[in-house]
Amino acid sequence: MNPAIPVFRAYLAEVIGTFALVFAGTGAMIVDELFGGVVTPVGIAVTFGLVVLAVVYAVGEVSGAHINPAVTFGFWVSGRFSGRHVGPYVLAQTLGAVGASLLLKGLFPGYETLGGTHPAGSAGQSFALETVLTFLLMFVILCVAIGAKEKGLMAGVAVGATVCFAALFGGPVSGASMNPARSLAPALVSGAFEAQWIYVVAPLLGAALAVLAYRGVYGHATRRPASVSEELHP
Repeated sequence: MNPAIPVFRAYLAEVIGTFALVFAGTGAMIVDELFGGVVTPVGIAVTFGLVVLAVVYAVGEVSGAHINPAVTFGFWVSGRFSGRHVGPYVLAQTLGAVGASLLLKGLFPGYETLGGTHPAGSAGQSFALETVLTFLLMFVILCVAIGAKEKGLMAGVAVGATVCFAALFGGPVSGASMNPARSLAPALVSGAFEAQWIYVVAPLLGAALAVLAYRGVYGHATRRPASVSEELHP
C-alpha cells in the first residue's frame, strides 16, 4: 500500500471486500435453495472461490484483502501485521458481513437461515474439519503473500482455488466457513446461533497452526513491521 493512503481506506476496503464475500457466497446458497437447486453445490463453491479471487485483485493492494478475522489473526500471529490494526480490521470485516446479511434478509424475507453455517454431523466432526480447512487456507495465504498483502498475479487464483476446493467437499459437512465473520453475520441477523462457537474457535486455531507449519517448512520466522508505514503491509 502507498504510505500516502490513509489507513481508514484499508478499513473501508475490508468492509467492502467482506460484504462482497458474504453477499455473493451466502446469496448463492439462498438462491439455490429458493429456486430448486439452480446454483448447485458446485456452483456455490465456485461462487465463494470467484468472489475471493475478485476481492483479492480489487483491494489486495489497499488492505491485503483479508476479509476474514482468522486471516487477520494469522497474519498477526506470524508477525506480519501490527496488533493495533487487528481490532479495526475485525470490526470492519464484521460490519461488512452483517451488512450483506441484512441486505439479503431484505431481498429474501422468507429465507430464515440466510446461508448460515451449522454442523451436518457431530460438533466434533465440524470442528475438526473447520480447523483443517482453515489451516490449509492460511498456509496457502502465507505462502503467496509478502507481509500482510498478496504478491504476484497468481495470488488471487491460489487463494480463490483453495476456498473453492474447501467448499466443494467441506461445505456439505460443516459449511466450510473458515471465517468467523462469514458465519456470525447470518447467525446475528437470523438469530440462529446453534454451534457458532465452532466457527469462531476452529478457524482461529487453524490459522495459528498454519503459522507454525509455515515456519517449519520455510525454516524462519516472519519479520515484524519495522515502521508505521509497514504496519499494514510489511
